Amino acid sequence: MRKLSILLCAFAVVATTPAVAQDIKFKPIVDARLRYETVEQDGPAPLTKTRDADAVTLRLRMGGEISKGRLSVLGEVEGTLAIANDYNAFPFAVSSGQRRTLYPVVADPANIDLNRAQIQYKSKAVTATLGRQRINLDDQRFVGSVAWRQNEQTFDAVRVEAKVGPVQLDGTYAISQRTIYGIEADAREANGGDFVFLSAGVKQGKFALKGFSYLIDYDESYAYANSSQTYGVRANATLPLGKKVKWALTGIYAHQSDLGLNPNRYAADYVMVEGIIDIKGFKLTGGYELLGSDPRANFAFQTPLATLHKFNGWADKFLTTPTTGLQDYYVGIGYAWPKVGKMGPLAANFTFHRFDSDRLSIHYGDEYNAQVTLKLNKHLTALVKYADYQRKGVASYTGDADTKKFWAQIDYAL
Repeated sequence: MRKLSILLCAFAVVATTPAVAQDIKFKPIVDARLRYETVEQDGPAPLTKTRDADAVTLRLRMGGEISKGRLSVLGEVEGTLAIANDYNAFPFAVSSGQRRTLYPVVADPANIDLNRAQIQYKSKAVTATLGRQRINLDDQRFVGSVAWRQNEQTFDAVRVEAKVGPVQLDGTYAISQRTIYGIEADAREANGGDFVFLSAGVKQGKFALKGFSYLIDYDESYAYANSSQTYGVRANATLPLGKKVKWALTGIYAHQSDLGLNPNRYAADYVMVEGIIDIKGFKLTGGYELLGSDPRANFAFQTPLATLHKFNGWADKFLTTPTTGLQDYYVGIGYAWPKVGKMGPLAANFTFHRFDSDRLSIHYGDEYNAQVTLKLNKHLTALVKYADYQRKGVASYTGDADTKKFWAQIDYAL
């Protein structure tokens, strides 16, 4: 951080030179979110309830980006205020008074931190970014910023993106995962290690193919079980079926095994197949996702750096894959209205999930998700959202319980 501060100061000195200052551009960053979240969840013993969690939180990000030509410097701080705090901010033991175990978890601790501090070079062929940065790869199934939570996940890293002919290359080396839990999380504010993300892809017309590898090697002993090496391939196609009908297909296969000091000697597969039909504003979605399990190690495929809330239901019951693995069968329908009076667009969607194990033929449960978003004006967006997970039979993994969640929020972006 000291070296980055020196770079920022040097850049500011150059900006004061009249001949140079004329070419300097400044872009302010202001991003705020006010959210109400409530959680109703069964307790650990049969037929018992924990207290319902009620959280009202306000998140504010502020900063700016100074750029000249191909070079830019960006700094951004982030703070979250808990206006109503009847919730448990941490799913693990910490010294913070924000761990309140009589309530369900709402993973939005009150905190303030440096969210991003980066220097970037960008040309038509190459983009290189150094510093604390946001990294979202593809659909964020393996690496993402967890933007749904108030405090996002960033990385201390160097990333290079390049285009060589028809091939898109992307490589990242990170030494720290800055978690969503912030300064109140004790040692888990950040996880150190060696993190390597590599991909190479080509796109031809309406078809795209990409190969990727993710190497995650944690320094901290509590995270050893998430050290892994993952290699895979992703394919996409968008096919017009008529004048106002499109069909999008996505397929992913990956193989994962242990790395570094992971005590679990395992190998497991990941498969995802999804189809989306877009018909005059309606979107019909159907998909299948498998996070496999190795019966010899009693351990399953994990994605600890992903934006996990996007996958396997919004009740967040499968942030850690159960040891018996996970199969997610899902169908959804959505519709978007371009205008509602002077506002819009207005988008609504509903999704159903059926969750089964990869082995031992366990039906974990079913989940219903619904969401409505409305663009109020250029800067404001409103959202209401609901998730209802219904367990089947006895609890099959830690945290397997009937759970209902509701959100109402307003986002502001400059």
